[in-house]
Amino acid sequence: MRVFPILAAALFAGGLYLAIFERAALVGFFAADEPPQDAQAVATIETGDAGADAQAPVGRVKVVVQRSRAQQIDSAVVLRGQTAAARQVDVRAETSAIVISEPLRKGAQVSRGQELCVLDKGTRGAALEEARARLAEAESRVPESEARVMEARALLEEARINQNASSKLSEGGFASTTRVAGADAAVAAAQAGVSSAQSGLRAARSGIEAARAAVASAESEIDRLTIAAPFDGLLESDTAELGSLLQPGALCATILQLDPIKLVGFVPETEVNRVRVGAMAAARLAAGGDTVQGEVTFLSRSADPATRTFLTEIEVPNDDLNIRDGQTAEILIASEGANAHLIPSSSLTLNDDGTLGVRTVNDEAVVRFVPVTLVRDAPDGVWVTGLPQIADVIVVGQEYVIDGVTVDATSREVTQ
Repeated sequence: MRVFPILAAALFAGGLYLAIFERAALVGFFAADEPPQDAQAVATIETGDAGADAQAPVGRVKVVVQRSRAQQIDSAVVLRGQTAAARQVDVRAETSAIVISEPLRKGAQVSRGQELCVLDKGTRGAALEEARARLAEAESRVPESEARVMEARALLEEARINQNASSKLSEGGFASTTRVAGADAAVAAAQAGVSSAQSGLRAARSGIEAARAAVASAESEIDRLTIAAPFDGLLESDTAELGSLLQPGALCATILQLDPIKLVGFVPETEVNRVRVGAMAAARLAAGGDTVQGEVTFLSRSADPATRTFLTEIEVPNDDLNIRDGQTAEILIASEGANAHLIPSSSLTLNDDGTLGVRTVNDEAVVRFVPVTLVRDAPDGVWVTGLPQIADVIVVGQEYVIDGVTVDATSREVTQ
């Protein structure tokens, strides 16, 4: 017969339901049959009260409380991040040519301006000489054009003098109208000559500018044949091999700058107001467990749309180049201190809404649930905020009581 095992299981399940979900009603039911106790028999929560157990009324849940006092602590924002090079650049070719320099091997230290790849000049030198010759030719045309302008102006002045003389003679009846008209035509022709000469001068000067631009272009093209390091750093790759053809955009080398190095992490939006640019920070590297220190140099003003976190960067000295790019690091950023309580981590519990907190007792031995916020871990427990300056925290039995229940509390003295 399997009736008895099924019946026993049903009774056990019912009792478990009453103990967990109907705890208050169950405690009230059993407490209702008990004889009233004298008010003086209720145990008070006094530190070091050895007679509390003897005075406790029958039927109350016994708990152990720890009196905690708030302390000023230095808080920190803890992040997971990684190291990143202060600078990293792929040095690429800007023109097409054959590499004529011996390659530098990866890992080599390079200085700013040091040659990485040298390309064959080819006919670029001849193009530069041609551009310079055209510049000299254009410059020689300017004096000629200026002389023509001066000549045209002199002819204009002569034509105006003749025009003036013809006009006066015509007024006195000593010159014909035809002579006056000829003088006017000569002035107009002289003015056109001046304009033409000035246009020639401007064209000569424009030719100089064009020739200078051609020279600059040829010189720039030659400068592109030498690809130099833009800053001090380490080669992350070999430079282009001797005899290889580089096209515009082809990779010559990759350079990293690792001193100083950056620590990159993402701050949750709940902690971002605790981080300040210039704050001190420390990090423990996953490889080797080394600890480094630096300061916050950047905090993003815009959150990542996917994670709702804010990018932060910390600059750390790396004189010996022991820290590599891409190492995992646990980052702690110093923030303003806070009043916090050090309590055992086992005293933390959840209420019916899933809120993290602790259960405390007041002077009347009545239980109250208080939400708390974790600050950081410690060897002796956890630091939390949200409690009053002095609080009696239930450290044993908190899972068996609820808000409003009167308990039999025994104090435990803890040295903080």
